Amino acid sequence: MSLHAQKNSKQSPNKEAETTLNKEEQKLLSYIDANLPRAIEMLKESVNINSGTLNIEGVKKVGALFAKEFEAAGLQTHWVSMPDSIKRAGHLVAMTPMAKNAQGIKKPKGKKLFLIGHLDTVFEPDMPENPFTMLNDSTATGQGANDMKGGDVVIIMALQALNAQGLLKDAAITAYLTGDEEHAGYPREVSRGDFIETAKQSEIALAFEGANGLNKVATARRGASGWQLNVTAKTGHSSGVFTENAGYGAIYEAARIVNTFRETLSTEKYLTFNPGVFIGGSDMQYEEAKSSGTAIGKTNIISPNAVVTGDLRFLTEQQKIDARATMQKIVDQNLNGTKATIRFVDGIPSMAPTEGNEKVMEVISGVTTSMGMGATTAGDPGSRGAGDISYVAQYMDCIDGLGASGRGAHAPGETINLKEFPVLIKRAALTIYRLTR
Repeated sequence: MSLHAQKNSKQSPNKEAETTLNKEEQKLLSYIDANLPRAIEMLKESVNINSGTLNIEGVKKVGALFAKEFEAAGLQTHWVSMPDSIKRAGHLVAMTPMAKNAQGIKKPKGKKLFLIGHLDTVFEPDMPENPFTMLNDSTATGQGANDMKGGDVVIIMALQALNAQGLLKDAAITAYLTGDEEHAGYPREVSRGDFIETAKQSEIALAFEGANGLNKVATARRGASGWQLNVTAKTGHSSGVFTENAGYGAIYEAARIVNTFRETLSTEKYLTFNPGVFIGGSDMQYEEAKSSGTAIGKTNIISPNAVVTGDLRFLTEQQKIDARATMQKIVDQNLNGTKATIRFVDGIPSMAPTEGNEKVMEVISGVTTSMGMGATTAGDPGSRGAGDISYVAQYMDCIDGLGASGRGAHAPGETINLKEFPVLIKRAALTIYRLTR
């Protein structure tokens, strides 16, 4: 399957564009074409290992598989273990000798790169199996095929291609594959502590979450946080509701607050907030650890309690701060006979759009143009949730969406597009090459 510099399955490679690739770059593409069957086999082997976030042994097994492949590319690997209390497998780190010896006298060529992937999937062992299966000559299905074992293979094959041409000798590259991206362990200061500190030694982060076509990358990703609304109220016979004496009850106050959130903030671009649990009644219990609860509601009793939990997604830290301030003001304007409080919980920070991110995208656009695929542009940040790259976005320039492509991530029957797969490996190899010259 040779898809050298191909924009899509209906187009032939642009032979004129090949003249803009130097000899080293052309050799990289030839290596990837020649080794594509091995890339597919690596993908198949990794997909057929269940590595749901909570399957600690499965995550470690995928890590061991990929460690051998990184070592075949000349990188040195080590495993970052998590304390037992975190209940997560840990992370795989692979470094070129130049990155490993960060304090060495010899300086690396080009930029110091931090490549991000993850070993885990959302599919735990008790879910229905979905082994790697070819659906047709260009599409395969399997758990985590594109999110993100396909992206991990893109990283590995790009590095193996570079190593085969002797192009990693003077490059400072760290690949960091986390073991719990889909459900990061708490506290995050522990589960992401080494990840962040290691990243700070680099200058540019490239993340290999799913690609959105061949000509889009993410220069920004929204962050995610949570909130919990607690409402208490006077209780009594329902015949007195709305009166000065009895007030409005907890359910009316919770409904007022949530609806005012919607009326006030729902039109703001890139800002979303979704109530996931809404419980109220004359006798109510909410279990925060399980995000579930029970309620008994007699219609002739004014509800004394209500709880609402939700998420808050934002593009910049300032947008999050401003939204929280607005929400707090709404919460403070209580209906008669009620009292409401709101608690905000930080989750994953945002990867805000920056000039530096745009400049890295220009390098990638130069790559895709040289490959005959046309220019690369920024995707809509509203179409992506939060990811590991967001933890380090404040420290360096960042690009995401450089991994495999496909459909149905996080759902049974997830697929990977194998026609675009080699093109995306080539894009990654050329991008790393140009950034490290």
